[in-house]
Amino acid sequence: MATVDDAVNAPPRRFRGGLVTVATVAALLAALGLTVLGVGAADNAVASYDASSWLWSTARSELARVNGVTARVDTRMEVPGARRHPMQVTQTDRLLVLRDLTTGQVSSLDLATLQITATSRTTPGLGVNVALHEDAAFVVDAVQGVVRQLDPRSLAPVGEPVRYPPGITGGSFDGEGRLWIAVPSEGTVSAVTAAPLPSAPVSAAPAGAGLSPKRVETYEVAEPSHELVVSALDDGVAVLDRTAGVLVLVRRGDVTRTPLATSAPAALPARTSGPAVPVTVPAERRVHVVTDGVVRSFTVPGNGAGLGPAVSWAGRIYCADESTGTVYAFDGAGQLVDTVKGRPTGPLELEVRENHLFINAPDSSTARVVDDRHQVREVDKYANDVLGGDPPPAPPPPPPPKKPTVGKPGPPRVVTAAAGNAQARVSWRAAAANGAEITKYVVSGGGQRVEVGANQRAVEIKGLTNGETYRFSVFAVNAKGNGPARTSNPVTPTAAVPDPPTSVTAEARPDGTVVVRWPAANGQGNRIARYAVTATSAGTNAPAGESTKTELVVPAGELEYGTQYAFTVVAVNDKGAGSAASPVSNTVVPYATPGRPVDLRATTVPNQPGTVAVQWAPAEPNGRPVTGYLVDVGGRRSEVTDTRTTVNGLGDGQNVTVTVKAVNEAGPGPEATATARTVAEPRVTVTGSSATATAATVTFTVDVGGGEATCTLSTGGEPAKAGPCSRITMSGLTPGTAYTFTVTASNAAGDGTATRAQATAALYGTATCRNGDSGAEATYCDADVDGRNGNEVFSVPRQDNNRQVGWARPGTRLKAFCKRQGEEVYAYIYNDHKRSTWWVQVDYKGRNYIPWAWLNLDGGDDIGVLPTC
Repeated sequence: MATVDDAVNAPPRRFRGGLVTVATVAALLAALGLTVLGVGAADNAVASYDASSWLWSTARSELARVNGVTARVDTRMEVPGARRHPMQVTQTDRLLVLRDLTTGQVSSLDLATLQITATSRTTPGLGVNVALHEDAAFVVDAVQGVVRQLDPRSLAPVGEPVRYPPGITGGSFDGEGRLWIAVPSEGTVSAVTAAPLPSAPVSAAPAGAGLSPKRVETYEVAEPSHELVVSALDDGVAVLDRTAGVLVLVRRGDVTRTPLATSAPAALPARTSGPAVPVTVPAERRVHVVTDGVVRSFTVPGNGAGLGPAVSWAGRIYCADESTGTVYAFDGAGQLVDTVKGRPTGPLELEVRENHLFINAPDSSTARVVDDRHQVREVDKYANDVLGGDPPPAPPPPPPPKKPTVGKPGPPRVVTAAAGNAQARVSWRAAAANGAEITKYVVSGGGQRVEVGANQRAVEIKGLTNGETYRFSVFAVNAKGNGPARTSNPVTPTAAVPDPPTSVTAEARPDGTVVVRWPAANGQGNRIARYAVTATSAGTNAPAGESTKTELVVPAGELEYGTQYAFTVVAVNDKGAGSAASPVSNTVVPYATPGRPVDLRATTVPNQPGTVAVQWAPAEPNGRPVTGYLVDVGGRRSEVTDTRTTVNGLGDGQNVTVTVKAVNEAGPGPEATATARTVAEPRVTVTGSSATATAATVTFTVDVGGGEATCTLSTGGEPAKAGPCSRITMSGLTPGTAYTFTVTASNAAGDGTATRAQATAALYGTATCRNGDSGAEATYCDADVDGRNGNEVFSVPRQDNNRQVGWARPGTRLKAFCKRQGEEVYAYIYNDHKRSTWWVQVDYKGRNYIPWAWLNLDGGDDIGVLPTC
């Protein structure tokens, strides 16, 4: 079965816009829709510049080419429709191959021209791996066990594929161009070499045409059905037998085995550079470094099992803790020498390329580059951001994990056996881990003891005697020891076994189930009593269930969504004899409706009436891409593709319920719910007031209704005064006057007001007239005589005898209101030679005027404190 569809050659398209190099206009990946977002200097943007690496950013759905020498981004490309999708990025100096794990699309990019040369489809999800080395490209279908060479320029198949049993692991090149594949069911590892490519790109060709890739080396590295992990070396391969706790190194035909002291499953990076091979045990936070058969071990600081596989670089070991975003560096003696801190935003990818270590956080805006002198520099992947806006905010750090109760594993569930010809097939459901990962299962019976990997829950026991009855026991092992055993049904091997079903098909259904179908098997004279179905994924084999019919429905949740599976079926007759396994089925990816959107937040939009802003973190896709979100805000429904939206047209001050559902191929998932309130009109409460003769202050509080308010103070006949929404002072008022003040607070929903009565304080002045140097003039100050008098009061601001209303005896206190320009008065005989054109309106037989020259105002005699009449 071919794992890659026929290649689709995409004609190059040219980007209309900025330059990527001086001579080359950036071409934009037609089939994938890649868009060049930013440009760098021409000398930094030459295709596949040494010490550069393309890094993926899930939040922006884009690639950034990072120059390791300058630690700067010189080119960015957007991949529409891939936001929040995990992306496998495989690269050489000339080529870049992308595989979108969510959609399965594979695209090849020529880095010399930044042109897409071809795209193709694979089954989405985990289970297919793309490997690239110089001019050789392979697609490894681990579920089906098919390794196919492609022409990386056209993605067309090259020759015949190399076929293995289903459930292989590995698929990475060593430094000498060999692709290493491990076969857990056989306990072997083998190398595949590529067929040479013609000078012109290969197009779709008939099977068998031309040269084909070859399996050139095979080595036994473990017992069959042990769980194997592969890391390609500079000159061979490292194989970790997770079941036995042994690291096997194959270098140019030399096989060495190094036992490791581990009590939990360990991990290797896909590629290891240099002689030291680090083996990481996340549950123990331990790293074992094997160099020429010598093991040194050290503990990684921190808590939890969030460690990724450690990598070796320039004499140091780098280990990433994805739960905290921290990368720890250790020297050759296992001493911690550096800590590279980041933000806890998800996975961390460590890759050694071009004499640099690139540390990428796909969910973050930053990456880091480490040179061979271990200098660490931070990279802004969103540099020269032409999309606008800030990087997406980092999610809050996860709560500290609760320490589980750790114990020995429980017994395996439903241990069943089916007899074959001098053999029996034993399968079982997983045991409860009880807080510590299961490392292996031990199967005993028929005088044999077999250890198998934690994910290899189906095994054939051979060398049995036909006609004898056997039972088999199975127990699980974790770091705390052996769990209780569970015994199978009795079986009696016989040569009278049924034929296997001739074909098997599988279908993933939208409700999360998978239905497996097959034609009835030939019982060879006996009745077929049941069929046993085994599910195979990358590196794993486990029973999926049994059926008395010719189909089995695997319940939702039994298989991991987004992971590829294929199935084999064994027919079991009424004598308990089982057939050989059927041919493997097609590959399917189980899926269901998406999960509930997380971290839903609905907030008031303070500067818009009747509007609510909603944002959330992406929902778990559950095997199919999330195509959109159904948003309901107070009965207003919409569908969006982003993880945020703004909904308007709601009432002011309205409490609304917000629901959001994610949608994928299976339909809408469960809803997340939140509440929010739109902006309400502000409410004002006056808390106090005070006044001087010419100014008043009003203090108040404002309930802004969730909005952003502005405040003013007003009174009749005066311009409104703006100020803070707590207290406002209005000056220029008339002394001794009663006012009614209005406080107005305004926001997007409208206005709120409150009033306050407050009178200004009275301002007095003293009528002043002094005897002059001449006795003749003294009468102006102390007597009411014919003609003009001192301290005369007029109804107008001038000395008009016809408008005189009286005379204020010296020393008389007069209540002042305001000032007014009028006739100049020079009080050289009245008031210390005071001279002014200002007249003061006073309370003398009503509101009349006296020259300021004849009146001394209280508080310093400052005419400026009075408002103008």
